Amino acid sequence: MSMLFAGTLRKLRSERGLSQQELAERMYVTRSTVARWENGSRLPNAVMINRLAECLDVDFNTLMNAAAESDESPNVIVVDDRKIVLSGVVSILENVMPDAVITGFTRPSEAVEYAKENRVVLAFLDIEMGKTSGLDLCRTLLEINPRTNVVYLTAYIEYSFDAWSTGASGFMLKPITEEGVREQLKNLRYPFFFGGTGK
Repeated sequence: MSMLFAGTLRKLRSERGLSQQELAERMYVTRSTVARWENGSRLPNAVMINRLAECLDVDFNTLMNAAAESDESPNVIVVDDRKIVLSGVVSILENVMPDAVITGFTRPSEAVEYAKENRVVLAFLDIEMGKTSGLDLCRTLLEINPRTNVVYLTAYIEYSFDAWSTGASGFMLKPITEEGVREQLKNLRYPFFFGGTGK
């Protein structure tokens, strides 16, 4: 991974008086994710670099030029309009899929734009998100890439019948667990390598 990017990020964060935890909270990721970016073991993707630029009040190109985007890691997205839920789900997924690039979104429109620019292999979608339904978002994502696996996240089991009609791979009741995610990964329509032991 890029040590130049790691050093640049550390320097910018320190100059702005932010701890790794504070930056993580602004980015909707875990502190360990920021730590991996700063020790050079993982690179954020373009969307996350853009967010970093906004959080650190720096030009996007400053960070982008210091990073080399990796195409080897599968792209996984999470869409939930509740920030606290989003952060929790992202944390669980990072533990289960250590080799994947996990990107969280609170706005469905941003997830759609990301999917147009990146090949998303797996999407975890909340069903109730204000004006936008996760069911409709699923259909849009599958129009962009028919091989995207979609797993719904919801607190309401009555949605399960509607969910299956959209071509989704799975359905999970909140709160989710690492064990539950691993079980879902075994039943994906289009399997992919996501790292980890699977145990």
